[in-house]
Amino acid sequence: MDNRDEFYANLRQTLVEQTKFPTTYLYKFIIPNEEKNIKIILKIFDFQGAVITSKKSKTNKFKSYTIHVKVKNVDEIIQKYQEVSVIEGVISL
Repeated sequence: MDNRDEFYANLRQTLVEQTKFPTTYLYKFIIPNEEKNIKIILKIFDFQGAVITSKKSKTNKFKSYTIHVKVKNVDEIIQKYQEVSVIEGVISL
């Protein structure tokens, strides 16, 4: 099992034990502040009623995103993390 698989397995276990679904889930990401990355992250959460806030870093090299979105189950949460993982240099908090 690689680190990514282990991360998702641990996340799944924690969410199943500690979360009652449906729920509003909070995602936090830091991405390199490039137009292509911004388009990707906004497209992933588009049309889902997500509340998205962003903030540029002091150096303007990175952008942080806080995203609140209603989810039905743990699989939806993990799917979004996997979709965002295609962004080069993304940090998931």
